[in-house]
Amino acid sequence: MMTIQEVSKLAGISVRALHYYDAIGLLPPTKLTEAGYRLYDDTAIARLQSILLFRELEFPLKDIKRILDDPNFDQTGALADQIKLLELRQERLGRLISLARETLETGVTPMKFNAFDKTEQEKFAAEVKEKWGHTAAYREYRRREEDGTTGDSTDLMNCFAKLGKLKRLDPAAPESQAAVRELQQFITDHFYTCTPEILAGLGEMYVADERFRQNIDKAGGEGTAEFAAQAIGVYCGK
Repeated sequence: MMTIQEVSKLAGISVRALHYYDAIGLLPPTKLTEAGYRLYDDTAIARLQSILLFRELEFPLKDIKRILDDPNFDQTGALADQIKLLELRQERLGRLISLARETLETGVTPMKFNAFDKTEQEKFAAEVKEKWGHTAAYREYRRREEDGTTGDSTDLMNCFAKLGKLKRLDPAAPESQAAVRELQQFITDHFYTCTPEILAGLGEMYVADERFRQNIDKAGGEGTAEFAAQAIGVYCGK
């Protein structure tokens, strides 16, 4: 077992970040001492390695949690990808060091811009994102899409139209919450299993992504996306 300070030093991540990972359920400690101190075993450390890999690839924390909680997640495969990514970065760093050393020794800046090339590194990062970004929900959606059992986007917009008619109410009002529950059930029935966690992420996306905001506001009137996000936040306990 390792203390949170030892894990912080080992991984190069702040204690505050580890506290936050615990708070959002991304990396809970293996156990707590009687005094309330966090302890982490090898399994937790391995999970932290995977978290840091996906952070390097700029995955949002909520997506990382969904990936790691997926029962089909391959820890060994993720670690192999992490090693490959680090090797590519090491090679690029080596080229930059050689370029800087040559410049220092000769006093002349050599025209070797290939040392800055990140093409191979970015290509591999994109491949890893493609591989691990497909969560269980995404795979379920693709299966339904192949089977021809996905829902119609028009019907989905009708759910937002209903929410739009409730904008004058409080997001926490029973009618608002019932409309959110109906939206969640529609997504589950026609696209993929919409867990509270997934629904919370969707609520954030409805206002963060301008395309979603525009389409939702078009269905329910201006301000519908913001209202839907607030109602979803209440529904999901935020």
